[in-house]
Amino acid sequence: MTRPLRIAVIGSGPSGMYAADALASQSDVEVSVDVIDRLPVPFGLVRYGVAPDHLSIRSVRDTLDKVLDKPGVRFIGNVEVGRDISLAELHDYFDGVILTYGASRDRRLEIEGEDLDGSVAATDFVAWYCGHPDADRATFERLIPSSTSVAVVGVGNVAIDVTRVLAKTVAELDDTDMPQHVLDTLGTSRITDIHLLGRRGPAQATFTTKELRELGELLDADVIVDPADLAFDAASDEVIRTDKAIARNVEVIKEWSTRVPAGRSRRVHVHFLARPVELRGDDRVREVVVERTALDGSGGVTGTGELTIIAADFVVRSVGYRGTGLDDVPFDAKRGVIPNAEGRVERDGKAVPGEYVAGWIKRGPTGIIGTNKKDANATVASLMADAESGALPSASAGSAREFDDLLASRGIAAVSTAGWRSIDAAERALGATAGRARTTIHETGALLAASAD
Repeated sequence: MTRPLRIAVIGSGPSGMYAADALASQSDVEVSVDVIDRLPVPFGLVRYGVAPDHLSIRSVRDTLDKVLDKPGVRFIGNVEVGRDISLAELHDYFDGVILTYGASRDRRLEIEGEDLDGSVAATDFVAWYCGHPDADRATFERLIPSSTSVAVVGVGNVAIDVTRVLAKTVAELDDTDMPQHVLDTLGTSRITDIHLLGRRGPAQATFTTKELRELGELLDADVIVDPADLAFDAASDEVIRTDKAIARNVEVIKEWSTRVPAGRSRRVHVHFLARPVELRGDDRVREVVVERTALDGSGGVTGTGELTIIAADFVVRSVGYRGTGLDDVPFDAKRGVIPNAEGRVERDGKAVPGEYVAGWIKRGPTGIIGTNKKDANATVASLMADAESGALPSASAGSAREFDDLLASRGIAAVSTAGWRSIDAAERALGATAGRARTTIHETGALLAASAD
């Protein structure tokens, strides 16, 4: 092949950017990479999933951004595969396609009343406070000022993020890049009580210690833990003994259980062995029916039949993410992933050279941001092996100019790397007007206008 190998990476989150980096960093074959995203801006869940008050984690964006400076790597935003262009058409212009579009939808509780007004997915709430263009502003701008008690279901870091954002004062969030309308809405909050519900015990929770500790350091929120919830069985004792992170978490929670409330305006109640079994309400959710569970000795729980009622007029479900299918791509609906062998997409049980997958849509929503680098590198290794063996199909059209012309002929306002740089500059300038490093621009139209500048 006399021209560079042309690869399309679908999705510009960590997996996509790490895949582009791996392709651009290898020296065996000259490669050009187009990182395609349906949004006008890159970085996926790093931009729209990491809590805005976690500035150090969000700074990963700066590392990912440097990939777009590498020769042969382009960002092409505001282009949705399956709407603006099909997978089959991508194969006309690219020798290989890597799907890295993640797992962006929520898992459901599957309990009665889950669809009552006021019951929302954490994915939607996080999208709102991060300034995602598709966020449902009206729902959260209605719920937050009208709620007094919130139940957050789940004991992972996203649940902790949601709880912390709701429990913080606006002054504690003012240095973040949250859109101004988010800060304004949080400033109208009358929420006094936030209940964090986990069906298992403290040793089975999946928090990281840093995020956990932050809950106990808020300016105007008491953290309350019932000592009766500090239940441990043989499996708990073993994992505490062998896992230092879990041991640290348990110590933090034990210390919370000894605290005397200081009379702050908000209270964060952390409940373990508490499984929601029903949401009840009238025109909106009003209460959560919770069953007391008991550890079963092997890391799981069993129901006790003991029920309690927690008042809540706002419920945030945070029990995990799930992947969704894409037109013309095989999909394992049960696991929420694209079936693959070493990153090669499988059709009818056979790997297909030219189609690859990385990240959460490859393996499920597990691991931390850095986990995606190793995962993406492994997928790129499979792609490069196919290229070396001659198994990779050759695109019929091939050139970047022809691909750009196709998008333009369809009236698609694709955002280039330069367009993203203009958006980035506009957000920094907007932030400077409020004494912040950045303020997120949240409307698609405004993002496209900024890209044109």
